[in-house]
Amino acid sequence: MDLFFSMDWKRMSTTESYGHDIECSWLLHEAALALGEKHLLDKVEPLVKKIAKASEKGLQADGSMIYEGEPDASHYDRERHWWVQAEAVVGFFNLYQHFGDEAALQKAVRCWRYIKNHLIDHEHGEWYWSIREDGSVNTRDDHAGFWKCPYHNSRMCLELIERTNAMLNH
Repeated sequence: MDLFFSMDWKRMSTTESYGHDIECSWLLHEAALALGEKHLLDKVEPLVKKIAKASEKGLQADGSMIYEGEPDASHYDRERHWWVQAEAVVGFFNLYQHFGDEAALQKAVRCWRYIKNHLIDHEHGEWYWSIREDGSVNTRDDHAGFWKCPYHNSRMCLELIERTNAMLNH
């Protein structure tokens, strides 16, 4: 996936955003499922898997996903942003739910453990903006605000409730 384009759709950046990739994988799939057209699903589902696989470059040994990087490895933003973790949980769970990908389920579970152990502010509620590369909690950026609100994390919870209920009632 590409992030930035000129007005005539020329690529303006080589940055890979692992969070946007995994988010795109499940949103694209959800849109195709909502339309319910088999020929469209047949085209989209292989792409869903490829996009999710590409996002795995951002996965870390602790189960988290870093924010973004350059393909030539010249730069990585190794912070673990709250929204990237939430999208990783949903994206990998989507692969398990719809394609039976057990490895993806383990990635979702490991990322959820990372969220519980590092990102949730158990004293004041909400999630921290990020965990820095050195492991320290980023308390400088918003707990909630213009870019940080409960959107990604609340949606993650609602998506998992809906998806697990659908699987249990199937």
